Amino acid sequence: MSPLRVLIVEDDPAQRTGLTQLVAGWGFTATNAPDGEAALAQVAQAHPDVILSDMVMPRMGGLDLLRALRQQDHDITVLILTAQGTVGTAVEAIRLGAYDYVAKPVDPQRLRILLDQVAERHARQQEVTVLRRQLRDQGRFGTMIGASVIMRQIYQLVEQAAPTGASVLITGESGTGKELVAQTLHQLSPRAGRPFVPINCAAIPEALLESELFGHEKGAFTGAITRRQGSFELADHGTLFLDEISEMTPATQAKLLRVLQERVVRPVGGDRDRPIDIRVIAATNIDPLEAVHQGRLREDLYYRLNVFAIQLPPLRDRLDDLPLLAQAFVTEFARDLKKTVVGLSGEAMAALRAHRWPGNVRELRNVMERATIVARGSEITPADLVGFGAALGGRPAPVQAPPETEAPGVLHAGMTVDDAERQLIQITLAHTGGNKTKAAGLLGISLKTLHNKLARDAAQAQPD
Repeated sequence: MSPLRVLIVEDDPAQRTGLTQLVAGWGFTATNAPDGEAALAQVAQAHPDVILSDMVMPRMGGLDLLRALRQQDHDITVLILTAQGTVGTAVEAIRLGAYDYVAKPVDPQRLRILLDQVAERHARQQEVTVLRRQLRDQGRFGTMIGASVIMRQIYQLVEQAAPTGASVLITGESGTGKELVAQTLHQLSPRAGRPFVPINCAAIPEALLESELFGHEKGAFTGAITRRQGSFELADHGTLFLDEISEMTPATQAKLLRVLQERVVRPVGGDRDRPIDIRVIAATNIDPLEAVHQGRLREDLYYRLNVFAIQLPPLRDRLDDLPLLAQAFVTEFARDLKKTVVGLSGEAMAALRAHRWPGNVRELRNVMERATIVARGSEITPADLVGFGAALGGRPAPVQAPPETEAPGVLHAGMTVDDAERQLIQITLAHTGGNKTKAAGLLGISLKTLHNKLARDAAQAQPD
């Protein structure tokens, strides 16, 4: 990122020189002009990012310069220098679009803080510009992929929410890319240089979740041999992403609400609060209002988190993005695996379009990884997709009456819902090689729910 370009407009030669040297000494590119008219003449050549202008000058003062810049549609940040008696006029300048004002005599510390803020803001704007160009050319927006109408609307929401400090609640089925959205929100925010800490609330046992979030003191419980920072402290000045928020127990949700309201955290076993500066982004794969009605999500926590809502569509509702997504995954895996696969055949793409994608983008990624591994030519063909369901591997087998002894994994009329669910889970686990996280994603349930179902099945299988 190139240094911030600062144009200093001041009619007093000594102050103009002093400010130019001060700003340049901080690593910014500094030029100067004696009045507003000279500054306007320099704008086209110097292309400043920010103008630091005195309020009262001969020929053209700060307010007139500000109006001229806005009339010419220049996207330049303006800081106003104001003497003690013109603070009211400086406030008027802010109404006209100035970013802020600095009272004379200039406090170097305040000026440095303002310029650093402008530099950070400018960097975020540049990053958004790059992302927009990337979207236009490649169908990507940061780590997110897709150029469909619905995804472009989501990108606009991300742009609006990212610069703020507001909490964001992301909803969508498992595998739709909620963490990618959270990462992009963080990358486009003023906290981009600080930690991004993701926590999957469904993957952590209830007994450990509170310690994972809030930390614990030495001796707080058996095994707590040292003090441990929780995720809130680790994400201080950054962003904490809480996935599957509705899987938290009501007691933990109550403690989370207190942290969000009071901006302090108390470790397990601790006797004092620790202040934190943090942005929380939460996500859930179920309807949050339904979770509230079911008592799985506290209503007050829902409204605290739902300052900004982003709902991600399932892959079946954005099939226009399927070619972009599939090609991006093939390119990624071919590079990592050092294979010569460059794309998919038309028949393979048609097979992908015919599938319902219950596991969404995560399922597609898994399919493309395996297909790239088994592909023998430069293109992925339908033969490389065998093993991922009828829609991907060919025509479905005709329905037949079940024989007296059913083979494992075959569903038939008369089978109970519990038995069907049990077989579906086992088939999916076999498909993922026993990877429970992937299996939960394909099944459209949380990892915690999958563990509960497996434990239930194991208990039922025990002899009386």
